[in-house]
Amino acid sequence: MKSIFTFLLALAATVTFAQKDFQGKAVYMSKTTLDMSSWGSRMNSMSEAQKKQIAERMKSMLEKTFILSFDKTASIYKEDEKLSAPGAGGGMRWGGMTGGGTKYKNTKDLVALESTEFFGKNFLISDAMEMPQWELGSETKKIGEYVCYKATLTKDVDVTDWRNMRRRNRDNDKKKDDAKKDSTETVKVTEDIEIPKKITVTAWYTPQIPVSNGPGEYWGLPGLILEINEGRTTILCTEIVLNPSEKIEIKKPTKGDEVTRKEYVSIITKKMEEMRQNFRSRGRGRGRF
Repeated sequence: MKSIFTFLLALAATVTFAQKDFQGKAVYMSKTTLDMSSWGSRMNSMSEAQKKQIAERMKSMLEKTFILSFDKTASIYKEDEKLSAPGAGGGMRWGGMTGGGTKYKNTKDLVALESTEFFGKNFLISDAMEMPQWELGSETKKIGEYVCYKATLTKDVDVTDWRNMRRRNRDNDKKKDDAKKDSTETVKVTEDIEIPKKITVTAWYTPQIPVSNGPGEYWGLPGLILEINEGRTTILCTEIVLNPSEKIEIKKPTKGDEVTRKEYVSIITKKMEEMRQNFRSRGRGRGRF
C-alpha cells in the first residue's frame, strides 16, 4: 500500500511539473535570535527587562516574511511588502542599510542578481553562481505535507551579513597572537566587529517539488528548499501555492548601480569604518561601534 501511495505522489508531481507554464509561490518566515552576551560589558550589565525591550524594538529586523516566486529555472525572492510598512512598531534599522532588496536567480543560465539599497543609494549586485557543494543526508522530516531530506553545506560568511556580526574579543586575539596560532576562524569587519570566517548551513528540501531553488541565495538541491538553518537564523516555509490562478512575473531586477559582490562588500566595509570613526569623534563611548 505504501509503495502504491508513493507511486501516486510521484505521478501527480510529474504531471504538475510537466506543465509548460509551471509556476509556484512559497512564503518563508525568517527569524534571527539575538546574542547580547557578545555586545560587551555595557550590554551584559543591563537587566533582563532592558534586554527584552531592546529585542522587541529590533523585532522588525529579526523577524521577517519573504516570498519566493519561482518557475522551473528562475526565481524572485523579496520581503513581503504588505508586512513591512515603514515606521510600523518603532522598529530599528541597521545603520543606513534598509535592506528589503530583491534577489533573482536563474539556475539554468547561472545568473544571480540582487537589487538593494544602502544609505539611500541603489545597487544592482551580480554574484558568481557556482553549484553549491551540498552534502546530501538520509535523514528526513515532514514540513507541512511535504517529506523533506537533510543536506548540509559549509560556506564563507558574507561580511555584510549583520546577523553573524559580533563584538571582537581583544583578550582572545592577544592569546592567539601569543600562541602564534593561525587566527583564520574569524574575519575582522572593523576594529570592534568580527564575523566567523565559515559557517555550516543545514537545509531541508523536498523532492515532491523538483525545482532546484530555495530562499535567498540557496539552490542546487534536487527539490525546493523549505527550511534553512544558518547560524542564529532560521528560514522556514509556511505556505506553498503551485500554479496560482494569477500569473507570476519573474523578471531580472534592473534598478541600481551595477557592482560585483566584491565591490559591494568593499563599499559597505568602508562605510562601516567611517561610521565607527564618526561615532568615536563625537565622544560617545570611545571604542564602541
